[in-house]
Amino acid sequence: MSSPDRSPLLSCDTVLAVEGEGASRRAVFGKNSDRPWNEAQPLELVPGGEHPDGSTVRCQALTIPQAERTLTVLGSRPWWLWGFEQGLNEAGVAIGNEAVYTRDTVPGEGLLGMDLVRLGLERGATAAAAKRVITEHIEHYGQGGAAVYLSDTRYFNSFLVADREEAFVIETSGDHWAAKRVAGSVAIANLLTIEDDWDECSPGIEGYARRRGWWTEPEGRRFNFRAAFEDREMRKMTEARYGASCRFLAGEGEQGVPQMMRHLRDHFEGGTVHVPNAAGETRPASICLHPEGWESGTAASMVVDLNAAEAPPRAWCSLATPCTSAFFPVVVGEELPLPLTIAGGSHHERSLWWLFHQLANESEADPATLTPMIQAVLGPWEADLLAAAEEGRLPALTEIVDSLIEKRAEALASLPASVAG
Repeated sequence: MSSPDRSPLLSCDTVLAVEGEGASRRAVFGKNSDRPWNEAQPLELVPGGEHPDGSTVRCQALTIPQAERTLTVLGSRPWWLWGFEQGLNEAGVAIGNEAVYTRDTVPGEGLLGMDLVRLGLERGATAAAAKRVITEHIEHYGQGGAAVYLSDTRYFNSFLVADREEAFVIETSGDHWAAKRVAGSVAIANLLTIEDDWDECSPGIEGYARRRGWWTEPEGRRFNFRAAFEDREMRKMTEARYGASCRFLAGEGEQGVPQMMRHLRDHFEGGTVHVPNAAGETRPASICLHPEGWESGTAASMVVDLNAAEAPPRAWCSLATPCTSAFFPVVVGEELPLPLTIAGGSHHERSLWWLFHQLANESEADPATLTPMIQAVLGPWEADLLAAAEEGRLPALTEIVDSLIEKRAEALASLPASVAG
């Protein structure tokens, strides 16, 4: 049997920007979901409800007991998966995951990271509760299975789980995990960040690492999760991009919803981060990822103001690469217009994801020139929506989607005929 593919084709960046403390605390969550370039990632609304005793739910590969009650969730889902890359529930909990690579071998069957994101959102009414859902399911069922369509690409996961009051980073390897409560801003990427500063770990984790020779420090020294489990070669591929998010969080000025949107678009105006590839050359690996030397790109983005006054909460969503798309608001529980939910494995003319993916493809001919032309059309439209949200006068989602489809056509028409044709 062939070995699983450990190529770091996927990236993703998840960020939480926190300003102030106590009653003045404001937290803004953001994530770019990076997936294979032609993999559609539509939105999905999962209504909450009560479930009879003994009922079960089928995740991607495993059937597990259903919770007595589940929450309504808005999620961003690769079209062929049950689980979510990122999402927000009716209680105001947001979760995003990252692929991480460790010294452990990823099994062929288990829960995917996307399964765990959805389970945490459906079953966790607070960030702390969602953290417990994720860690308990990891311990009980483990992680494993193919995470890429028609490929045996496997990986473990890290998670950023946040609500209006607190946040947690969870990092994993197999059925082991470490978790840290985060008081301020934080970023995660495809690398381990929890060292000996964890607040909780899975039972037996230190003994497990010692038996494998991964942790050889004297007894009594606090266990270091990263030192024991990290695959250092894999880390080299993502350190630069992780650093870009850390610099954003350390910057001066407001870090609200518009600023988070701008960070998730970081590709041209903010400069391109370069990392070495296998041949020792360079290739771009910016926050907004394009397939320039990679086999993946940003498929969907989400930004959430966790302290916003509206209830139920609202997510700002972008389909395909955010630098050639626009963020639009979706309230959790609001019925999704059909163009937001259509997906599938090939182009569909009524799918908003595929329409914006086509626009992203057009920009690849000369991204430094064409991306600003696209944003010249979409940017003012998005700014008007942000202003309308601040003033409490947002139109219905169906109107927003119809308008966005028109703006996308206008952006395509603004490109040179040699490209758009």
